[in-house]
Amino acid sequence: MIRFEDLVDKVRSYSPDADLELLRRAYVFSAREHKGQVRHSGEPYLVHPLEVANLLVDMRLDAVAVAAGLLHDVVEDTLTSIERVAELFGPEVAHVVEGVTKLSSIPFSSKEAQQAENFRRMFLAMVDDIRVILVKLADRLHNMRTLGHVPDEKRERIARETLDIYAPIANRLGMSKVKNELEELSFKALEPRAYEELRDKVDQRRRATQGLIEELRGTILAKLTEAQVPVVSIDGRIKRLYSIYLKLHRQRIDLDQVYDLVALRVVTTSVKDCYAVLGIVHQTWQPVPERIKDFIAMPRPNGYQSLHTSVISDRGLPFEIQIRTEEMHRVAEEGIAAHWKYKEGRTGAQRDEQYFKWLRQLLEWQQDVRDPHEFINSLKIELYPEEIYCFTPGGELKELPRDATIVDFAYAVHTDVGHRCVGGRVNGKMAPLRHPLKNGDIVEVLTQAGHKPSRDWLSYVKTSRARNKIRHFIQLEEKTRSVELGRKLFDKEARRFDVNPKSIPAEAWQKVSSESGMQKVDDLLAAVGWGKMTARLLLGKLVPAEDLQERPPDTGIFATVRKVLRPRTGEDKIRVKGADDLLVFRAKCCNPIKGEKIVGYITRGKGVSVHSASCRNVTNLMYDPERRIDVEWDTGDDPSAPYTVRLSIQVEDRRGMLAAISSQVSAINTNIRTMEATTSQEQGFIEMTVEIQDVKHLDKVIRAVKGLPGVLNVERHAGGSAEERAS
Repeated sequence: MIRFEDLVDKVRSYSPDADLELLRRAYVFSAREHKGQVRHSGEPYLVHPLEVANLLVDMRLDAVAVAAGLLHDVVEDTLTSIERVAELFGPEVAHVVEGVTKLSSIPFSSKEAQQAENFRRMFLAMVDDIRVILVKLADRLHNMRTLGHVPDEKRERIARETLDIYAPIANRLGMSKVKNELEELSFKALEPRAYEELRDKVDQRRRATQGLIEELRGTILAKLTEAQVPVVSIDGRIKRLYSIYLKLHRQRIDLDQVYDLVALRVVTTSVKDCYAVLGIVHQTWQPVPERIKDFIAMPRPNGYQSLHTSVISDRGLPFEIQIRTEEMHRVAEEGIAAHWKYKEGRTGAQRDEQYFKWLRQLLEWQQDVRDPHEFINSLKIELYPEEIYCFTPGGELKELPRDATIVDFAYAVHTDVGHRCVGGRVNGKMAPLRHPLKNGDIVEVLTQAGHKPSRDWLSYVKTSRARNKIRHFIQLEEKTRSVELGRKLFDKEARRFDVNPKSIPAEAWQKVSSESGMQKVDDLLAAVGWGKMTARLLLGKLVPAEDLQERPPDTGIFATVRKVLRPRTGEDKIRVKGADDLLVFRAKCCNPIKGEKIVGYITRGKGVSVHSASCRNVTNLMYDPERRIDVEWDTGDDPSAPYTVRLSIQVEDRRGMLAAISSQVSAINTNIRTMEATTSQEQGFIEMTVEIQDVKHLDKVIRAVKGLPGVLNVERHAGGSAEERAS
């Protein structure tokens, strides 16, 4: 356990004028408030804020940030209010603590809504003061280091959130040390068996190549000394486990085919010397074509600068060399924390443009996104690093994610250009809208007056800006059509009761609109147009019952379908919350199974399409939050027919794997419908269809197969493209 006196000594070493009394008061207050509380490990809770503060001290942050680290949990986990923190420690400390504190006291409709609002508030606070996210990252890093003591279900949730959100945030801020450790710890928690197996293989390679790394290091040091190029350090390393894991699965290759498994990092004194080192390296070893990257001339969005090149050693081993200056190395390791200084009279509002440009754009694009599912999905897309740089014909640079398309580029230029784009020229050649762009491409967007965005674009755009602009445009178009259809249906229903729609007073419309939680009268008509409300029901709310001369059967959009297509007896039922008579069907693209988290999507005239929450089509289909509807599995005791689920299994190519897998699956009373196997590059790929009863049964099958020696990975087979298209 770190001692408070050790923190004080560290702070004094890099900031002699720091307010150490502030830190002492924060420590004493935190110790008193957390007294008697213990962590899952059984140790006193005070250990956590001390360790968080120690991480912030290692980042060389100011006393305000360190004090906030000591106090970051007192508002959430004790009876202390944020006003009390401000009174005792000042508005700056209180502002950072408030930005870090979770919003657990605020009621939300779902955990996703709470998570979305947490992140939204955190990003807003982060723009105002970068110390908010630095404290939050330190908090998350220590929690990940002690994750082994947390219950399994909570451990997986925390690790997944860390991998999806916090590690990419650290990367966006250029903090590679924090990002790398968060990724490794998440990988270990989420895939413990794969982690251990890969670590053993990499350790074997490390022992085998250690001598070679020293030999390569000695060779390049001798060459640079001979050329009188100053050298600060030359270090060798093995690629990180999580990066190796991603590459193996993305490219379906073996460990021997990873070119940058071994790497040398050369740190020199100036930019001129970096390029001199690159020339000497290429004179010494054969460079690998198309593996040279100049991040000095074109830094990554997070500020990272370095030269990368892959070469082949005299023994035929491919390895990577990274070349940078001391300042570049410091920024590469620590990112924004490397040069974020708090001087007298300067606060967190003094922003560094390169780190905050992406965040301010993200908040700008998301300001109208109220649906929590959409916000989280867009956030994950935007947090991943931008890898390619393309140019307009006029030479203007546009930073885009890897595999971004002409549509993404068009929206990066201007919203109107995106809406009207019909194609493009890439490096002078015609290309379709979905054409993936590459680094250095010169892109000319072709537009056509009157052209409108297509919903199909959502299936291949990569940027949240393009996705949100397309969704917004389609929502307006769809709502206009829904209002028109709803008005026609309502007028038709009113005429059946001899009611003149124009005679219904505006006050009645406004009252029903408010009671239904809608802002405008058009929202009511749109609900009728989509089938979320029947015309008969709306008429009954607007006109007193005594004024209606007859009570005809329901004539809403789903009425005919309801009578003809009732669920058959014995089938698993899915219920729409708050409505028992809507037609509901499982989407064929993902075929959700009982017990799995599901979402409903209203289709015009077909009923409610139900998807698995993890279905890859959900993001594209749910472009309009108005069409999302809450659904749930019927908890009745009726037995359900088995579901067929297709599994993709990656195995080592060795004798007896098929027999071992089929025997293991049969041993847990699971029927195998089909089984196909292929081999490629010393690996086998098995497609297996099994019959299962519910999601727990499926998890049991996957765990059983994963536990077999030689099985590398097991995944539920992704569905095809969605069959439902909103008409």
